[in-house]
Amino acid sequence: MFRTTLKAFAVLGALVAATPTPARAAGEVIHIPDTRFSFEGVFGTYDRASAQRGFQVYKEVCASCHSMRLMSYRNLVDLGLTEQQVAAIASQVQVQDGPNDEGQMFERAGRPSDRFRSPFPNMQAARAANNGAAPPDLSVIAKARAGGADYLYALLTGYSDPPAGVTLAEGMSYNAYFPGHQIAMARPLNPDQVEFADGTPATMENMARDVATFLQWAAEPELEERRSMGVKVILFLTILAGLAYAVKRKVWADAH
Repeated sequence: MFRTTLKAFAVLGALVAATPTPARAAGEVIHIPDTRFSFEGVFGTYDRASAQRGFQVYKEVCASCHSMRLMSYRNLVDLGLTEQQVAAIASQVQVQDGPNDEGQMFERAGRPSDRFRSPFPNMQAARAANNGAAPPDLSVIAKARAGGADYLYALLTGYSDPPAGVTLAEGMSYNAYFPGHQIAMARPLNPDQVEFADGTPATMENMARDVATFLQWAAEPELEERRSMGVKVILFLTILAGLAYAVKRKVWADAH
């Protein structure tokens, strides 16, 4: 019974919506604004249309620098894409395979079972192409950064000219939400950078929200299922507690 109670409290704690976490930079606290995503809250769910647009932003913009080595193309079926669409997306990339019968490595068109292709063959090449700073893998970036999707949205929309008196180091950009405010990644998103098939305006804010939604889904694809199970467990325990109380009242009533 004690273990069951502990599990119930653990599930209840997981259902509580996470609040944006302040980031600290050079002695100051950076408050990350609440973007109010659809997946927030106990009953929140992923906006599949937004997440699909976010994948397009990742594929056309972010994938040139950032890998997602924990993701396979077939995972996109869970995002709402058809198997034919996934197969077409995978076939657009060339992946290294082998060895063949002659012992040689070769390239072939991607398959749904392949992992997302990395933009660089290794970490050393990634560093060399980015002034010594390797771009982080984005597979679970939404869980790896305090503030999650709210932080990612804030970071992508937080670029601006530095305030008066602030001098940026060479090759750095000013970002209001990055710890220290100097970031090596140049502004990645610009208006009309992509063209969405559903007609959604490709504003910087829309693209940032969509790609943050996609990265949150990639980091926690089981979020909706876990929350649904948690609600069922809480309801079951509530009913069980009510029945136990009713039985207790009945037993003690007869004792008198």
